[in-house]
Amino acid sequence: MKTTRFTHAAGLRLFLAAFAFLPLALLAQAPAPAAKAEPGLAVTYTVGGASDLAVLPNVALHVAAGQPVSPFLPAGKFSATWEGFVNVDLRGDYAFAAELNGAVKVEAGGAVVLESDGKKSEPSKPVRLNKGANALKVSYTSPDTGESWLRLKWIPRGSFAQPILDGQLTHAADNAALAKSLAAAKGRGLIFERRCVKCHIAGDAAIGSPELAYDAPTFEGIGTRRGQAWMAKWITDPKAGRATARMPQMLHGASAAQDAADIATFLATLKTSEVAPNVKAASPELVEMGKELATKVHCALCHSLPGSEPDLAKRPALKHVKKKFPEGYLAAFLKLPDVHYAWSRMPNFHFTDDEVQAVAAWLNSDADAPVAASKGDAEHGKLLVQTTGCLNCHTLKLDNQFKAKPLAELAAANWTKACVAEQAEDKAPFYALTADERAALAAFAATDRASLARHTPAEYAQRQTAVLQCANCHGQVDGFPRLEILGGKLRPEWAAQFIAGKVKYKPRNWLESRMPGFPARAEMLANGLAALHGQPANTPAEPPVDDAESKLGRKLVSSDGGFSCIACHAVGEFGATQVFESAGINFAYTGERILRSYYDRWLMNPTLIDPQTKMPVYFSDYPQSPLTEVHGGDANKQINAVWEYLKLGSKMPTPQ
Repeated sequence: MKTTRFTHAAGLRLFLAAFAFLPLALLAQAPAPAAKAEPGLAVTYTVGGASDLAVLPNVALHVAAGQPVSPFLPAGKFSATWEGFVNVDLRGDYAFAAELNGAVKVEAGGAVVLESDGKKSEPSKPVRLNKGANALKVSYTSPDTGESWLRLKWIPRGSFAQPILDGQLTHAADNAALAKSLAAAKGRGLIFERRCVKCHIAGDAAIGSPELAYDAPTFEGIGTRRGQAWMAKWITDPKAGRATARMPQMLHGASAAQDAADIATFLATLKTSEVAPNVKAASPELVEMGKELATKVHCALCHSLPGSEPDLAKRPALKHVKKKFPEGYLAAFLKLPDVHYAWSRMPNFHFTDDEVQAVAAWLNSDADAPVAASKGDAEHGKLLVQTTGCLNCHTLKLDNQFKAKPLAELAAANWTKACVAEQAEDKAPFYALTADERAALAAFAATDRASLARHTPAEYAQRQTAVLQCANCHGQVDGFPRLEILGGKLRPEWAAQFIAGKVKYKPRNWLESRMPGFPARAEMLANGLAALHGQPANTPAEPPVDDAESKLGRKLVSSDGGFSCIACHAVGEFGATQVFESAGINFAYTGERILRSYYDRWLMNPTLIDPQTKMPVYFSDYPQSPLTEVHGGDANKQINAVWEYLKLGSKMPTPQ
């Protein structure tokens, strides 16, 4: 990683010399793809004679023993083949290496550069990659039994082994087989998100995908928590109130409005002893505090907020909150958004009582006034709740009299009618699906539908991070790491606790933003993100702390003959000594948060992971360290010594 200055003449001599010795096979590399390129590599999974295709952001996977590699394939020995292009800014030499359980072959630029059937390959010989797109193909075969994993890395000349950056991998978009598989996968996701299996039974939720257990807001006590007039309007046509609504329109015809009023009248009778928080007077100061809080947690990334330009197709407005929530219950919802709806997409921001009062006051200050409810027949509404399918999704201690055919009995040819029809049909729920969504459901209908009984963590994480719009913050908001790196950065055990909102400390406590909680999805998201980077759900145990090395690590983070890491990073109760803008993350948390492989890459060159980081590059002459007194200046040994110190966690002795 040393930098050298070249004259134009010297550069020309090197250029000509490179061509003089470059193998002809590598000079004949595949040209850049003529078709439109899409991010990620196309991967083909094969089990027996069946195949499924997907797109992955990198060349990595992890499949637990006995689990399928794809929800569209049965469990068993499999192969996976990644195909596409690796794009480089400047021509250069790259070696390849892999960590795996199975067998792998890597072809770059039309030549085989690496083959291995062990746990870890030796680095390949360097291969010349041209500026622009270079053909890349990676073929992996799983072992006969046990876990399967692959983590491919490359080694730029003069550097160290590292994953290929996610933005450098692309695939050709004109792939009919891939498009067919992606459509079926999207259709499968729609089946879960629209709760189709709640009416059209698809199997036992205990043995199928965990998404078969997705719920909807409970009807128990809903009359206490929701406004009657709002419920009637919502039931009449959910998408009229929110363009992104997933609930279908259940009522049709001339009586629809009155039927909705009857259902709302019945639901309004379902009261509980739940008490809403006392409402504070909406003073200008409280309203301003709420506005500031909403800005800090970036509510505008998902909602059209007061004073903003409305984008109702993507970001629902909140003008209706006074109509939806009786007085005090907006604050109660903001405090615990999933208490009556476990799988709610509304995140828990861990607001304090004062904070929810402030945000509620601000939203109410711009909301439309409540309206009187239309008169309805509660008994008729109760009957409609029992007979129109409401109780297939919403829980209530009431006899459910609605029945529908199991999913397996619905012929693929009929998936253009009833629920999936382009226009509303009498008595059938109407989802107002787009043409693309209807095509995706048709593609799924053409499969054997056995995928509903299978769960693959990586596929779940890819889909659910899109559903929850995680990329709206990660990689976009200052201080939020890019979503694409998280599975290879965080220990999944810690990530699961963090996503669930159970970590008691705030790692980046200087940020005004805060990580919201999604408890129901937390563990599956954490495991899936890890699998996307070839990491297992349970991080392998490390050897006990090496006391001698941890003492050297303590010295290396100090300002007494070390790298002065403590200038920016606290160590437990010992605060950072020279922070000018914001502190780094407390070292006492690092060992429990970070995967060792990520830590190594970060220490070697943090700018390769985050070009905007304030973290200095200490090992610019890797593998040589500028501090020669410890381990003779061996960078790898020094990095390991610091890790042994970090492993002590809360027991770390104060550095000098």
